[in-house]
Amino acid sequence: MHTEHEGSFDPGVSGAPGKLWGGRFAKRTAEVVERYTASIPFDVRLVSQDIRGSIAHVRMLARIGLLTEEEARLLEEGLRKIEDAVRKGEVRWTYADEDVHMWVERLLHERVGPVAGKLHTGRSRNDQVATDLHLYVRDEVRRARDMLTDVRRALLELADAHRDVVLPGYTHLQRAQPVTLAHHLLAYFWMFSRDAERLADLDRRASWSPLGAGALAGSRFPLDRFFTAAELGLSTVYPNSLDAVSDRDFVLEFVFALSLVAVHLSRLAEELILWSSQEFAFVELDDAFATGSSMMPQKKNPDVPELLRGKTGRVVGDLVALLTVLKGLPLAYNKDLQEDKEALFDAVDTVLAGLEVTAPLLRSLTFRTDAMRRAADDPLLCATDLAEVLALRGVPFREAHEAVGHLVAYALASGKSLRDLTPEELLRHHAAFRPEDLKLLSPEASVAGRKLFGGPAEEAVAEQIALARRTLEEESRGRTVSDVLRDLAGSGGQ
Repeated sequence: MHTEHEGSFDPGVSGAPGKLWGGRFAKRTAEVVERYTASIPFDVRLVSQDIRGSIAHVRMLARIGLLTEEEARLLEEGLRKIEDAVRKGEVRWTYADEDVHMWVERLLHERVGPVAGKLHTGRSRNDQVATDLHLYVRDEVRRARDMLTDVRRALLELADAHRDVVLPGYTHLQRAQPVTLAHHLLAYFWMFSRDAERLADLDRRASWSPLGAGALAGSRFPLDRFFTAAELGLSTVYPNSLDAVSDRDFVLEFVFALSLVAVHLSRLAEELILWSSQEFAFVELDDAFATGSSMMPQKKNPDVPELLRGKTGRVVGDLVALLTVLKGLPLAYNKDLQEDKEALFDAVDTVLAGLEVTAPLLRSLTFRTDAMRRAADDPLLCATDLAEVLALRGVPFREAHEAVGHLVAYALASGKSLRDLTPEELLRHHAAFRPEDLKLLSPEASVAGRKLFGGPAEEAVAEQIALARRTLEEESRGRTVSDVLRDLAGSGGQ
């Protein structure tokens, strides 16, 4: 389908030979111009959406009496045969076709004859390509959401299997406070859930139909725009024909949403890269998801996470390219808008490929829980617990913070662990300390005390896992993570 061949097609019109718009022109288009302006090398991937839009348009033309039933039947059958031939790789395009719309119309003319010329009644390539893009974005939004669901299921499975594994939580890449591995993994679950919600929200705006807006000012024909929208599964129509053909907000929104998915994949990948290093040694990558060195036989490189991280730059670049194309365009359609497709397609291909590899990558991981436990065993990570227990006894938190800070400085200067301090040494730094406070200085005790909603304690994590499962179930019924969380807030967290 993506292979070019020599030759062009002459439908027998006067003027520029081989062009469906050639009536105004007396000269052939220069070959260098054909190659420079043609979008068919990349917009050919819209062929399925283009045929769907054309079938809806044919049915509408028959409905309003601009096509006979027989003409409509011929055109729809011809379009379906073209789609089948494209799927089988039996037809090819040329640069002379210019774009996917003219390619399909040429193929249709070859199959059904002059009646193919009626397909374009009341339609422009401007509203046609906009319609194709709406259908494409909605198709790919659904694919992206399905893949996000798989990634989140993988995270949920891992979290459920590692509820009691403690490790350090980090700020500034410095060990901060103990958390559990389940809690850490669930942070990514909610991150990707917001991505899924953004896509669901975008899907509503991508469901406006531009078909019937024509080149920019609609048509004298009594087109039924709401009928074609319904035929295409779109929820409504653009109320302004100028906006309909020039709007690419939904493309920008999609690429932005994909950029954010890529950023989240990159953050997850960065942690896997760090965690798989000898310095962390928190995770072992499966051999099937790692590569070696051509020179150093001992190496096991995290190439898959590195590519997830690296490819994020190109997706962000796609977004910037689209913003730049649109920033100075007057109404309505301008040829600059041809530049929207390659950036869109690249972002879709890059992010969906990343999502596709992430779910099995996650399921293949082996966590080194003993290394995580050792890293979390530093009593300094529980210093905040000491300050909080003083505050619970009525000590102003700033005073408690300062007292524990002095205690930490004393322990470091004495070459002692906080856990090795005596009750007398505790009391020397604040009279509100009690001997049993030394029992707080373990990662398990620290985690167990953080039972509030959203915390890392066992019962709070169990609540999170149940909520995550509920979120996936509710999404399958058309609701979003925010809907689920609003329900929770309305019930007081019950």
